[in-house]
Amino acid sequence: MSKIKKLKVSSKVSAVMYFVSAALAGFVFTGEGMSGISSLADISLCGSLDVVSSSAVLVGSLIRSVISGNIGKNIVKTAAMIIIVTAKLFFESCEKPKSCGIITTISILASGTAVSIILDEVLYKLFFYIFFGSVAGLAAYSTAYIRTGLKKQAVIELSGRSGCAYAIVYITMISSLCKSEVFFINFGIIAGTAITLLAAYYYRHTGGVLCGALTACGAFLASSETGMTVVLLPAAGLMTGYIHKQKPVVAAVFFAVLSFMLMILTGISKNNTEIIFNIVCGCVLFIFTAPYYSDKWVSTGNDSSTALPEIINARMSFLSDSIGTVRTETGKIAEALAENTKDSNELSIICSKVCNNCFRKDTCWTSERDSTVRSFRKLAGMPEINPESFPRELEYCLHKHELTREFSKLVRERMTAKILRLRSDSCRELLSEQIKITEEIIRCAGEKIDVRYSSPISRIIAKKLSRYNINPRKIIAYYNAYNRLIIELYFLATESPDNTVRLCDLASDELEIRLDISGPVYSGREVRFRLFEKPLYSLEVYGASMCAEGSDTNGDTSTVFTDGTGIGYVILSDGMGTGKSAALESRLVVRMFRKLINSGINCTAAVKLINSIMVSKSGDEAFATLDAMRIDLDSCGLTVIKSGASATLIRHNGNVLKVTSPTFPIGIYEQSDVFSSRYSFEDGDMAVMFSDGIDESEYSYIKELLLAGDNVKNIVNEICSKARVYNPSARSDDITVIGIRVTRRNEHSPIL
Repeated sequence: MSKIKKLKVSSKVSAVMYFVSAALAGFVFTGEGMSGISSLADISLCGSLDVVSSSAVLVGSLIRSVISGNIGKNIVKTAAMIIIVTAKLFFESCEKPKSCGIITTISILASGTAVSIILDEVLYKLFFYIFFGSVAGLAAYSTAYIRTGLKKQAVIELSGRSGCAYAIVYITMISSLCKSEVFFINFGIIAGTAITLLAAYYYRHTGGVLCGALTACGAFLASSETGMTVVLLPAAGLMTGYIHKQKPVVAAVFFAVLSFMLMILTGISKNNTEIIFNIVCGCVLFIFTAPYYSDKWVSTGNDSSTALPEIINARMSFLSDSIGTVRTETGKIAEALAENTKDSNELSIICSKVCNNCFRKDTCWTSERDSTVRSFRKLAGMPEINPESFPRELEYCLHKHELTREFSKLVRERMTAKILRLRSDSCRELLSEQIKITEEIIRCAGEKIDVRYSSPISRIIAKKLSRYNINPRKIIAYYNAYNRLIIELYFLATESPDNTVRLCDLASDELEIRLDISGPVYSGREVRFRLFEKPLYSLEVYGASMCAEGSDTNGDTSTVFTDGTGIGYVILSDGMGTGKSAALESRLVVRMFRKLINSGINCTAAVKLINSIMVSKSGDEAFATLDAMRIDLDSCGLTVIKSGASATLIRHNGNVLKVTSPTFPIGIYEQSDVFSSRYSFEDGDMAVMFSDGIDESEYSYIKELLLAGDNVKNIVNEICSKARVYNPSARSDDITVIGIRVTRRNEHSPIL
């Protein structure tokens, strides 16, 4: 009961304090001017608050008007506030932001018109009151919008519509405070200086310039003379923002000295001492308030866009590490369980089954125990028990047949347990590898990408496509690290457009940029298209192949594609053996690799995932090699990825480099073996990749061809035609040769 009484007393005290604060605000802001007219702060505050607080503002305003003798001067605003309080008393909807703005405007217009009619100045004053009422209504709407937002979420939101509302209220308050001078102390300049310093210190140069400009704007609305004293505040805020890492005292001193120097350089000399005093007071106020500032209560909107990638990266990395820990601990637990799984006392069990009812048990297991145990162990270790191999120590045993049956059963159980253990180990290794792949995929998904998102272009493309009844679920436009535009369009698979060229043409026409489009990538539920500006480099790729003798199907599979972000891929896979079965395996590897890469998985994780699928897809032995070249068409960077593939020859700067990898093909072991390495690659460089139908004895000849010319087609055809000359046994194997040459793109060259 006492707690309820205390709560009631506390709520009453809070209500009284709230009323007194509103009355004090009405008292302070009433009578102050703004650019030669009455201040907007008091009437806007009255229009934006609830009925009780509006009444308090009215009371404070009346007290100030009576004390200063300005009842007649403030008659229009006083009458307007009475109308506002009356409206709020009878209509609950008047507390909504839009209603606050409208009722404030109408109240000023009504009271001003009534006063003008009495004074016979209707036409002269009408346009002024329309303007004054509109501005006051906007300020009231902004204040009410802020109050409503703070009730929903106790955070000062400085982005979007809320940010605009705060700017309007801030300018209005600074303007009113700048007219509230006590001797030469200007409270508006002091508050503006402290807030500008806070913004520069915590939000760097952008915050310093913005708050400095808003403070100068409010000061100019108070009077041109006051505005001129702080006209350089944005410049001081800008430069102070670059030393945000220093201590608050250092930033305050730097700001004060900089303001003084700028004042001297610009020649502003009137009341310099007063101006510097007010700025120093603002700096002192900043020093005392800076340690208590927390961005917990302030959101600038940009925080989420910059912090969100950091949060996602940290969480993904943590999740990946956690999964890795689970994988390691699972392996340790399995090993511990295997060590702790002891074989039961098999000899004792057999003894109890066979020897318990035998009258010679005491003799065999007491006086002749050692020889009996030795004989039982011999029987347990025999893969097959027969009369010839029966231990001599048990020659006089009366239950040879029963012993043979039980130990034969034990051997079978051991073999079964061993097979199950091997299968369990194999499944555990495969599961461990799949968990490891999951770690890599999650870590890769969380990596930060060096791109710059473009919201305007995303909106422009959305509007353009919607005019033609094309409505993607998501549109993401961004510039990569080389300032090249990429636009990603996501559609539902059931709503995917048939004419992708039209998508590209519409976007190109709207942006007046020549764009290309990548092929569709399906995720199951969605399909993605990428529109992009052409990268700096292009690939010239040519391939040639021959089937093994006696086969009409080449077991090798190759493909060339780009992922739409400026990365080109050349892939070659050689299936086990020749013919259709080999072609099926290699085609499966190439198709899955392309799918995974286009989905956003990195090359190493993609190869490991394909290996896991190949190992577990059937009981038959099936494997294939993978040879991939990843070329960054923006920077010409080359990465070679291999799993059991033949060598690759790279021509660079007049030299030929041989790249080999001691790795196994995909699908042999549960744990995949991937080779990945980067190499220097420049305009005009070439590379040749081939299947194992090309013998190493031909490498020297290939080197001569690479050093002798740049015609990719001729080189590839020559290598392919000479393959069986250098290796006659190659007739029984498929042959595939692929040549790649990178060139700087001109206006009309293709990407690949």
